[in-house]
Amino acid sequence: MVERINYNALPKIAGPYVHATKHDRILYVSGLTAFGTPAQSEGLPEQCAQILSQISSILEFEQRRKQDIIKLTIFVRDITLLTTIREQLFEYYEGFLPACSLVEVSKLIHPDLLIEIETIVALDD
Repeated sequence: MVERINYNALPKIAGPYVHATKHDRILYVSGLTAFGTPAQSEGLPEQCAQILSQISSILEFEQRRKQDIIKLTIFVRDITLLTTIREQLFEYYEGFLPACSLVEVSKLIHPDLLIEIETIVALDD
């Protein structure tokens, strides 16, 4: 059975999708951005921090920890900012690094957006 979830702590979904789906003790989190938040009009560090905060909110709701994150897929508009992204991820994950893919894209859903992150989380105890 697949459970579809929208989290009240995250910005409201504007498209035909949900924040996340659960299946077989895995949580698949849709691409999160800073859209609809004050960070939307700020730089990459602020947008990345906003997304990591959203991921933390989801983990808290699901009673999971950062260590339970299996994989990230990061879409970024300027790959030359990789050092900034890495610094924030190393600080956020505190040594519990997940598998990760980084993809440079020409556009995201809104011209202000610089980064989007998808997350896969293990729900096993």
